[in-house]
Amino acid sequence: MRVAAIALGLSLLAGCATPDRDPRLQPGSSREADVVALYGQAQRVWPEADGGRTLEYSSQPMGRHAYMVRLGADGRLLDVVDGLAPAGRARIQPGMTPEQVSRLLGRERSRVFFSNSGEDVWDWTVEPDQAGYGLRFNVHFKDGVVVRTTQSMVFPSRRFPGLDD
Repeated sequence: MRVAAIALGLSLLAGCATPDRDPRLQPGSSREADVVALYGQAQRVWPEADGGRTLEYSSQPMGRHAYMVRLGADGRLLDVVDGLAPAGRARIQPGMTPEQVSRLLGRERSRVFFSNSGEDVWDWTVEPDQAGYGLRFNVHFKDGVVVRTTQSMVFPSRRFPGLDD
């Protein structure tokens, strides 16, 4: 029992480090193998025009981050950004394709097609604003391109207090 409690405590502490704030990862000196050793295999790997790669670590559907770990052609860490931070979300513009959006924001939480409007809406769980309620960032596609973005609040379930829908 005591060993299980210690293991749980260590796993919780290890879970606190995120790729963007992990002191064990240093731009310019850390390599892809270091990232994979700490965070496991990436969910997706995006090739870059300069020969580098971007490793995607998305915490969707329940988490609020999508870390994009950028590696140079030599495999060294260049930088880590949270695609779901406000600056990342602001990069989504009308006319972008679904692939362009995925490269910036990572894997989406869900997709819903609305037949009346012809829109395919993807959403991501993001950090809540000052209201304290859950928040989702929505990207509306029509005919294969972004037409707009919106945000929606997630209110606690009245049926099951403490659980988000």
